[in-house]
Amino acid sequence: MQHPVGSPLPPPHQPGHGPAPGWSPAAHHPGPPQGPAPLPPPAPGYPVAPRQAPSPHPGSGPAPHQPPPAPAAHQQAPAAPAPDTTGHVPLPPGGPVAVPSVPPATAAAPDPTTTTLAVLLIGPAGAGKTSVAKYWADHRRVPTAHISLDDVREWVRSGFADPQTGWNEHSEAQYRLARRTCGFSARNFLANGISCILDDAVFPDRPVVGLGGWKRHVGPGLLPVVLLPGLDIVLERNAERSGNRRLTDEEVARIHGRMAGWYGSGLPIIDNSQLDIPETAHLLDEVLSRSIASPPSW
Repeated sequence: MQHPVGSPLPPPHQPGHGPAPGWSPAAHHPGPPQGPAPLPPPAPGYPVAPRQAPSPHPGSGPAPHQPPPAPAAHQQAPAAPAPDTTGHVPLPPGGPVAVPSVPPATAAAPDPTTTTLAVLLIGPAGAGKTSVAKYWADHRRVPTAHISLDDVREWVRSGFADPQTGWNEHSEAQYRLARRTCGFSARNFLANGISCILDDAVFPDRPVVGLGGWKRHVGPGLLPVVLLPGLDIVLERNAERSGNRRLTDEEVARIHGRMAGWYGSGLPIIDNSQLDIPETAHLLDEVLSRSIASPPSW
């Protein structure tokens, strides 16, 4: 049995049963198909697409859908970003940070407050490294970042190798990892015109772990400066600390004694025993001005 094209089909016939109750071809096909409804009048100023003529065969269904035209050939895809950038922020160069250029002998002393610099502030626990570094970075006339190695070391939460429990292969491995992370961050800031000051308790009797590592990860352009107040000042400041940042008096005295090896090293040393933080930061600018003019050998 055949049915007119376009009319609904009856339910499938099952042996011993007639059509499903309530189903009627007339109910689904009440009359001849009506033509399309008239379109509303076009709005003034807008083109009107030509209206298609009705199909010559009612009930044959709508005309097949036509795909939209292909985009014009002159349209170009957006350019891919350069491989060495993320957005508009350039990544650090592959090479280390170069030594600052030495001004001519006739030129005035360089102004460290307007120069893009990489500074390493060295000193024992309680020397005021972090406080001075933050103040110095906050009061510069050019963008400046502060990176504390202790803060980066403590990014490790579970499994943190605390040096207070003993210096071993695990604490040294996490120290080296944190220093490498600090070095990459410093180079990234400098590549984008942002000065950087880092602070770390670097020992003079361990050059490979200390200054040598910083030079490898940042570059020879890093300017080291030592903060070394008296032992009594360091003990007093350490007593004000809490948590794993506070050391025993014996440990503070031992570290301070090892830091005395910086005397005679050729690095600039600031004794900030009688200086507050702003005064120390101002003296740091004076030291950096001399270091730019005549970089220390290290």
